[in-house]
Amino acid sequence: MTTILVTGANKGLGFETARQLVAAGHTVYAGARDAERGRRAADELGARFLLLDVTDDASVTAAAQQVAAEGGLDVLVNNAGIEPRQADGGFIPAAEVSADLAHRVFDTNVFGHIRMLHAFLPLLQRSAAPAVVNVGSGASLMRELSNPESPAHFYPDITYPASKAAVSMLTVQYAKAYPGIRINAVDPGFTATDLNFHAGHQTIEQGAEIIVRMAQIGPDGPSGGFFDARGVIPW
Repeated sequence: MTTILVTGANKGLGFETARQLVAAGHTVYAGARDAERGRRAADELGARFLLLDVTDDASVTAAAQQVAAEGGLDVLVNNAGIEPRQADGGFIPAAEVSADLAHRVFDTNVFGHIRMLHAFLPLLQRSAAPAVVNVGSGASLMRELSNPESPAHFYPDITYPASKAAVSMLTVQYAKAYPGIRINAVDPGFTATDLNFHAGHQTIEQGAEIIVRMAQIGPDGPSGGFFDARGVIPW
């Protein structure tokens, strides 16, 4: 049986990913930084709760120690992420994007991935079929955001797509550095979640499908790629 950790699992895509993986028979750690919400979600899912704040080194280290003590890890799903919005759900104008705001977004969306892989790497390397799934975004594709003919061209945010582009690069470079681990990025698509004030046109179930699929690829699966529900996305 495979043991899988999903970060940001108390709601949205993380919750649905954990739900589908539990239903598939896996042992799932539901990582969440809020203890009350996380425990409630884990109880509902039939998962193991893991107190985890990906922006905090001590929290990540403690989580890795707990998982190691309880038997180890096979698959890490780096799902936790944030997208800065105004109180009414609108995008933050470019003129108001500060370095502090960008740092906050990158601390979760990029540095959090690095913290997690650094801390959990020894556990993954002991697995017979280790894998990492980085939840990226189609918003990372510069060719789409720069193309006036693309539906993505309208997207105005500064920090979120920049952070997801960095996730793409992390995926490529870590996959080369650790050929024994299947490391891939996925694009769930425009899914209705709290992250986008439920503006997405896909259901949570549809968005989680590619995350769940790549979490179960096995040792003969691809590595260093970017995937959505339809298949490979060219970098």
